[in-house]
Amino acid sequence: METRSLVVAHPRVRRRPIAVTAALFAVLWGAVVIGPQALAARAVPPRPAAAADQEGLRALFGSENRVIRTGERVVAVTFNAAWNDAGLTGILGDLERRHTPATFFLTGDFADRYPEVVKRIAAAGHGLGNHSYSHPFFADLSADGRRREVQAADRALRAAGAGGALTPFFRFPYSETSPAQVREVNRLGFADIEFTTDTNGWMGSEGGMTVDHAVRRALDALRPGAILQMHAGASQGRTEVIDARALPRILDAISDRGYRVIDLRALLTSPPTLVAPSVGGIVGDASRR
Repeated sequence: METRSLVVAHPRVRRRPIAVTAALFAVLWGAVVIGPQALAARAVPPRPAAAADQEGLRALFGSENRVIRTGERVVAVTFNAAWNDAGLTGILGDLERRHTPATFFLTGDFADRYPEVVKRIAAAGHGLGNHSYSHPFFADLSADGRRREVQAADRALRAAGAGGALTPFFRFPYSETSPAQVREVNRLGFADIEFTTDTNGWMGSEGGMTVDHAVRRALDALRPGAILQMHAGASQGRTEVIDARALPRILDAISDRGYRVIDLRALLTSPPTLVAPSVGGIVGDASRR
């Protein structure tokens, strides 16, 4: 389990599938934009959506979803971003070259500082998720404080141009969750999507991490339904983005081992069941970012 001393201020495809999924998702979910004043005044209501979309979203409520329960050899690739946009160009290029979908969980602060990056991710056909506004420890906040973090991030992502790429997915800072907090974000209209393993690339070489180690952590976690977490950007005091360098090898190994990467937004229209495994089932608990 991650300890607070480990972190400083860390904000915790194939061609056709991306285009089709993104277009469908934009129609089903992205049509209604809630203005900043409304967000500040009240809780974000569940998004109007088609029946299939609502059914898929509700199926994700009530759990910290860390793995897709499926017998198929499929995995999901996700990135968190909060510090800066270092490595993003390479990450997006590698995803495009391999026609691979990903979901990017951004903090609202990141979206405010890098609106052009938000637009680039959306234009590339990837999904955008909410990672809070300032990446605080949610346990240190009141329920109202947590609500404001989620709403402020939602507002920032919309203002930055997320558009139809914006998903009803939330990832807790530091993956620090509780049943009560999961219910809170569900009431705001978001499903909690966590991860099966983190590559720990965020640590950088200064923290003892190497590209080989990051790749190995990802491959050790491969199993049907695994959700991989990586990071874009370099944290304070670090100069390289290990995950950007590891990504090509990880994606090639996923394919070589007979897996394919799915877009998490597909869960909204034809959802497998996502479950939160027991603690022993999560790979790399010490790095829950």
